[in-house]
This record gives sequence, structure tokens and C-alpha cells, in this order.
Amino acid sequence: MVDATTAFSGFSVRDVPEARAFYEGVLGVPVSEEHGMLTLHLSDGHGVLVYPKGPAHEPASFTVLNFPVPDVDAAVDELAAAGVRFLQYDGVTDERGVNRQGGPLIAWFTDPSGNVLSVIEQ
Repeated sequence: MVDATTAFSGFSVRDVPEARAFYEGVLGVPVSEEHGMLTLHLSDGHGVLVYPKGPAHEPASFTVLNFPVPDVDAAVDELAAAGVRFLQYDGVTDERGVNRQGGPLIAWFTDPSGNVLSVIEQ
């Protein structure tokens, strides 16, 4: 059997220094680096592995990481001011990139490698 209590997720990026600058500098996520890979340290004590693939990297076509926030509109404002561009999905998101179609408010954006992330209202 596997030990599910130590399981973790991960995703690839094309450039580790670029990813570190984004996750640590723009999003404010605590990051450590070992063996050329990053670990994003989440508040619950779990880590997410970010590993390099260089030119072979293909962005995930799904949301790889969701950031719960108390106020999506405030998070969108703050991230947009830091240069983050929010994705637009026809018939789903408003002009700010927020899905207000039901369920929790959510807005999607990408990291520098094109992986999809979100801020989602708690």
C-alpha cells in the first residue's frame, strides 16, 4: 500500500527561476528550492512540487492550483495591479474574468508557463 498521508501533487514549468519569481514575488507563496525543483509551501503544511521541463513543458489545460480567498474581487484587483491577467471564457466570465454564474466566485489566470491557477471565494 501507499502512504496517502505523505502524498503530494506537482506540475511542470518551463523555467524554475521565472516560476519562483512569480509564485514567491507576485503571489506571495513561500517557496523553497532543492535539486533544481521548487516546493510551494501551503499554509496547511503541505507542499506542491514544481519541476522543470524546459522547452518540453506543455501547460496544463485544467486548473492546477486554487487559492481560496475571502473576497475574489479584492484578490483580482490586487493581482491585476501586480500585472496578473485574468482569463476570459465566453459566456462564463465577466469583463474582470470572474465567473458569477453560480457556485463560489472564481477567477482564473496563468503562471508564466501557462499553467492555469485560480482565486476562489471561500
